[in-house]
Amino acid sequence: MPVTDLELLITAAQAAARTATAFVGGPLGVVRKDDDSPVTKADIAVNDLLHDMLRDARPGYGWLSEETPDSADRLGQEHVFIVDPIDGTRSFIDGQDTWAHSLAVVRNGQVTAGVVLLPMKDRLYAAALGQGATLNGAPIAATDAPTLTGARVLATKPSLAEHHWPGGLPDMRRSYRPSLAYRIGLVAQGRYDGMFTFRPSWEWDIAAGSLIASEAGAQVSDARGATLTFNNRHPQTDGIVAASPGVWQGLIDRLG
Repeated sequence: MPVTDLELLITAAQAAARTATAFVGGPLGVVRKDDDSPVTKADIAVNDLLHDMLRDARPGYGWLSEETPDSADRLGQEHVFIVDPIDGTRSFIDGQDTWAHSLAVVRNGQVTAGVVLLPMKDRLYAAALGQGATLNGAPIAATDAPTLTGARVLATKPSLAEHHWPGGLPDMRRSYRPSLAYRIGLVAQGRYDGMFTFRPSWEWDIAAGSLIASEAGAQVSDARGATLTFNNRHPQTDGIVAASPGVWQGLIDRLG
């Protein structure tokens, strides 16, 4: 019997971790892409591994990855892999431990399986649609924080700029983690009450995490409160908000 998509993603993420960690402490061959973001030999090696492993297992699935030139072919596929080989490349380059592999399967625009693995922290977040979310195999749940006031949130400093908050900046306790996928995972885990970013978000950064958070009981949307859909022609969303239902409502109301 063939493995499920989630089992396939977990196996692939673990293989990606072995490949990426082999580069730690060695030469990374950092170069700059057209948008001035860095890419390393590890990013490319992980991307190649995942592409071959996942497409060999599911040849009928489309492919979208940060490190592969995009192709319109994926738009005609019912199922698509959406992958960030290393989310948090700058952290990887700096020798930090907050980078992640983010892998998802999307069916007709909806994420059906997702994995976020942080090899240096030994944290594997996983979820399949309708089956709940786990961390290292154990069930996890988002917090039930009822209101935005006093909420613990993950966000960048630019997200606190006055122009985002017409009614004034809410009373929140802000923290930050470099990997967007990791921030969403921490909300799913219940370590924080919510996270948000208002910058256009690449699908490969948030697809897996969005399912993990929602399966953990968080409310997840774009920055306007609209439902996220994936495998768009231009693979970006209008930001992301993931939080306990009460905190999510408070954020969306204040952003209104």
